[in-house]
Amino acid sequence: MFASKGFRLSALLATLIMAFSLVAVDTAEARRGGSFGSRGMFTQRSVPSTQVSPKPTAPVQNTMTNGTTQRGTAATATPARPSLFGGIGGAILGGFLFSGLFGMLFGFGFGGFGGLLALLFQVVIIGLIISFFMRRRQPAMAGGPSPNQFRYEAPNAGQNSAGRAAGSAGPRSSASQRAGNRDRIGVTDADLGTFQQRLAELQDAYSREDYAALRVISTPEVMGYLAEELGENASKGLRNEVYDVKLLDGDVAEAWREGATDYATVAMRYESRDITRNRSTGEIVAGDDRVTETTEIWTFMRQNRGQWLVSAIQEA
Repeated sequence: MFASKGFRLSALLATLIMAFSLVAVDTAEARRGGSFGSRGMFTQRSVPSTQVSPKPTAPVQNTMTNGTTQRGTAATATPARPSLFGGIGGAILGGFLFSGLFGMLFGFGFGGFGGLLALLFQVVIIGLIISFFMRRRQPAMAGGPSPNQFRYEAPNAGQNSAGRAAGSAGPRSSASQRAGNRDRIGVTDADLGTFQQRLAELQDAYSREDYAALRVISTPEVMGYLAEELGENASKGLRNEVYDVKLLDGDVAEAWREGATDYATVAMRYESRDITRNRSTGEIVAGDDRVTETTEIWTFMRQNRGQWLVSAIQEA
């Protein structure tokens, strides 16, 4: 039975499908649609909905920051369990499964029903070993333009007569007022102008592959993710370009302070042209050279009221 031509063809097809599926797991997201960075103690928490982003946004998926409770206690959020088929586990299991199926296919190794049982037994043993090591693993620790696109609504009743939040450096913007108690620092019009400027600056620097410019306006963690993506594109002979960026709408989702560090998470809907070119020929290999709209959640952070830096980017 196992030596029949039909079975060998079926086994070969199953082997190829399994090999491709193992390779496809945990592939990196493209720049647009990714979710990476840190939102401080709210990294593992969903982003509240706004009019620009009506549905809550899932927590940051790729981060080097442990989540803590809203009050900043020592409680640590449980990290997502790594896939059994990811990393070294995938390599080991993939190797055994691949070699086992090839053994059945060509009549050696794990051939026959008894060999199949032996293969399954080894898979179970390997899975238990990997699960043991996964449980022992510990998550890594880490250390302008007019803002009139942020829409106006009547002030919320919670603010004082001066229109300031506690610790605010100036009058709260209308977007801050709309966020109400979710904005604990009082985001100003000047802050919104900086956020809008960072949106354009980061897309421009990314398109030009200007690592120095990215380093100036983003946290080291965000810079690391962007540099990795740029390196992957370069190794494939590709170049991603995002230009003609224009903010259409914006909302403050929440803003808070952790010690001397301020965080502000905003929902931004913007239009741009997003294409990928062949680095050698300039030919467009992905995307259309036309204006499209995107809604993303950007988080900014500053220390001691210094410069706002891009701290996280999430797909809405």
